[in-house]
Amino acid sequence: MLSMIRTGATVFATTLALAASGIAKAQSPEEFFKGKTLTITVGAGAGGGFDTTARIVQKHLSNHMAGKPTVIVQNMPGAGGLRAPNYMYTVAERTGLQIALIQFSMPFEPLIGNKNATFDPLKFNWLGSPNVETGVLMVWHQAPALTIKDLQETEILIGVEAIASNPALSARMLNQVLGLKLKLVAGYTGSSAVILAMEKGEVHSFPHVYNSMMAQRPDWVRDKKVALPVKWGPINEPNLPGVPFANDIVTDPKKRAILAGVSATLALGRPFLAPPDVPADRVEALRKGFMDTFNDPEFAADAKKVGFAELQPQSGPALEKVIRETYASPKEVIDILRYIFTGEN
Repeated sequence: MLSMIRTGATVFATTLALAASGIAKAQSPEEFFKGKTLTITVGAGAGGGFDTTARIVQKHLSNHMAGKPTVIVQNMPGAGGLRAPNYMYTVAERTGLQIALIQFSMPFEPLIGNKNATFDPLKFNWLGSPNVETGVLMVWHQAPALTIKDLQETEILIGVEAIASNPALSARMLNQVLGLKLKLVAGYTGSSAVILAMEKGEVHSFPHVYNSMMAQRPDWVRDKKVALPVKWGPINEPNLPGVPFANDIVTDPKKRAILAGVSATLALGRPFLAPPDVPADRVEALRKGFMDTFNDPEFAADAKKVGFAELQPQSGPALEKVIRETYASPKEVIDILRYIFTGEN
């Protein structure tokens, strides 16, 4: 009799557990996100282009999300941009309430052997990006060299956050493919700090991206406070018609391979992600929320106010495709990119 009672109790407990599991699984994304707080972690300091992007998304995302959660932004700069993706991979909760906007070169750090990159980008849930980017070299108007030809003969100082940061890899790429003489000065806290350093005359230049440049210092371009000797990337930014496009200048196959690898980072634009193992229906809800936000005319209007050109929204699967294709590159191309990204031979 006692055995039968124990068996019955076990069956009853199992039934309750299965019922509870069924209830949890039946919870829709709308039910889950309702009344919750969704945190966007930005892998850059306050005031820069990535931070500005996150805060525009913060303003509009809730209106397009299932359950309309409250959206907040927190900044997590550090380690040349690696701190945020490392955190999202190893620490962040896997519920869908913690997501991130990371610097566009970060997904390729494991590819080029950066041991400080403790994440697998192919396991992240990529959510989308509002645009693709075009790189542009900003040179202060009082610098000793202002054109490609002059920069091939005269060394100027480039301010960067860290040796492995996006601006640093852009500088190494330009030195490699165009023979420029750009000398890195590391240790700045982000693009805003470098921009102030340029105004003070501490450094001469900063490799930026078009949308961030126009978000932070549109008057520099308008008032010709900076020269723009070259641009590069997956698209030839039409709003800079007089600026030489590196992709049209470089003809050597090896150098073009370097350009293609760096352009893959720019093709990610401002990539948003969720950690691994987030329930699939919540990932789809996040992806839909982001794409609906990016296609919202009010979002586009706000983006334009801070310097964005025409938006070119990229879906989460599209970002993942770029990353997977780059990871499938031939070894010789990856070896070249390893130096460009790290500065180490």
